[in-house]
Amino acid sequence: MQQKLSDYVADFLAAQGIRHVFVVTGGASIHILHSLHDRPGTTPICPHHEQAGAMAADGYARATGGIGCAVSTSGPGATNMITGISGAWFDSIPVLYLTGQVTTFRLKGESGVRQFGFQETEIIPMVRPITKYCVQLRDPRRIRYELEKAVHIARSGRPGPVLIDIPDDLQRAFVETDDLPAFESEEADSTPVPAQEEIRRAVDLLLRSERPVLIFGHGIRLSGAVAEARALAERCNVPVLTTWGAKDFFSASDRLNAGTFGTHGTRAGNFVVQNADFVLSIGARLSTRETGSPLSSWARGARTVVIDIDRSELNKFAAFDRKLDIAIEADALSAIRAITQAIDAPSNVGLPDWASWRAEIADWTQRYPASAISSPAQSTIDPYVLIDEISALAPDDTYFFVDTGCAVAWSMQALKLRGSQRIFHDFNNTAMGWALPAAIGGALAFPRKSICCVVGDGSLMMNIQELATLKHHGLAVKILLLDNSGYSMVRQTETQWLGGVNVGTSTESGLGFPDFIKLAQAFGLETRELAKSAGLRGELAGIFASPGAVFARIEIPAQKGVIPQVAFGFPIEDSEPYLPREEFFRNMKVAPLPASLNRVD
Repeated sequence: MQQKLSDYVADFLAAQGIRHVFVVTGGASIHILHSLHDRPGTTPICPHHEQAGAMAADGYARATGGIGCAVSTSGPGATNMITGISGAWFDSIPVLYLTGQVTTFRLKGESGVRQFGFQETEIIPMVRPITKYCVQLRDPRRIRYELEKAVHIARSGRPGPVLIDIPDDLQRAFVETDDLPAFESEEADSTPVPAQEEIRRAVDLLLRSERPVLIFGHGIRLSGAVAEARALAERCNVPVLTTWGAKDFFSASDRLNAGTFGTHGTRAGNFVVQNADFVLSIGARLSTRETGSPLSSWARGARTVVIDIDRSELNKFAAFDRKLDIAIEADALSAIRAITQAIDAPSNVGLPDWASWRAEIADWTQRYPASAISSPAQSTIDPYVLIDEISALAPDDTYFFVDTGCAVAWSMQALKLRGSQRIFHDFNNTAMGWALPAAIGGALAFPRKSICCVVGDGSLMMNIQELATLKHHGLAVKILLLDNSGYSMVRQTETQWLGGVNVGTSTESGLGFPDFIKLAQAFGLETRELAKSAGLRGELAGIFASPGAVFARIEIPAQKGVIPQVAFGFPIEDSEPYLPREEFFRNMKVAPLPASLNRVD
């Protein structure tokens, strides 16, 4: 039968289970938007900025575990999506991005001019480095093929975003749907599986270790292996460190949960990985945020086994002077199953107990908690006390969408997850302004869950217009605005390296902010204002108990930063505020580096 191409696109999206598509309309995307509006099963959501639409689709995909979709017009509409696309790319999130384009007869082609059609922009070469696949449709009969190919690529192997650029005249063309060529992958399943000999060698290193630790990363969730990973940890009885992307794999009270680690990790977690004699990392990218710099200082006393689906991620270690003992290119699920099978092989006499090592980790966790002690004399709100209270009061099914800067560092260090709670962040792009639109995506995907957006004042300003989108759709998101008068994390960097001189990071040094309460009320939101430690728990309880959306401005003293935090040039076990040298040395089983030895109390 004949069908308008944009109608075919709308039907395809519905068939993929995409119930919400984030669309900012425009002359070159109007046909897709109208087709979505006319089709049952998929609802167009219209944010006020394409960046927010791209991020909402990202948050939607993360929350559902499926694929998200965002649509923009040509030119500035398409370029506005780039930051959101980058977040999906770096975190391996499958999102289908559709951009409108000028009509084919207005494309500049090889003319050499910068632009021929109005708002013509070559989006394909711009997004090629941050997508798994991108193409401009030039033949309407190829629409089925390109849609199926893009979605297949987005979901396969290491997932990621894809983009199809569709000229306006092709969107309104009619196609014979029965004659559209389909996409058929010519490759067999290319997901890498682990070599059995490498798995046996890795298990042998584990069995011979005295201080082992497992590191779990977001790749485990992407492969659908969270339950198997937890079972592996229990089977081995080995402590687990998590990257930010895997923090919600375990409840905070789980006996094997050793916390987060890295430049903005916990002090206890950093002592664990830096004192380990064996590290098995599965599905973790191990960026410099986790390892610190130089890479050679990370887990330097440990035999290291890293399992990753991407060979380039494995090769980087040698390139940056940190040789791995075993590098296994494999999907996390197949690797975990192979490791479990190898551990249970009849030739193994049993696993060591490692009880003294677990006891030492428990001691570090007790002595160096990621919390603050609230003093009765303290009238202002300490951010770590705040996170403790949020941990205690948020419902068991809360999905936290957290923005960058101090908000994410405080949350990843101190938020104590439980029940079915999840925590989301654009972990590697870590763009300001991500959390609000992503929370909107999460709330649309799961309208019955408790959705909480934790965002700083600087980050909120990046996409504050989406408060209107949240209100328009009646989404019961709890927005906790941590207002510390600017960019507190950057101010810490200025203190470390620039003599504490603030430029563009505070209200005194160039930033202007509105009255957030009045602004939120103008958007029609219920508001709360918290500025004192007294009554904090009751105020937060009321916020979470409210049936609708609540915008809460929580005043945090401007001088409050991230504690601990690793300064550049120091290994991650030696973070600020520095421990007295005698105490620090007592905690180290691995020889300290010169930066730590030469530091004077």
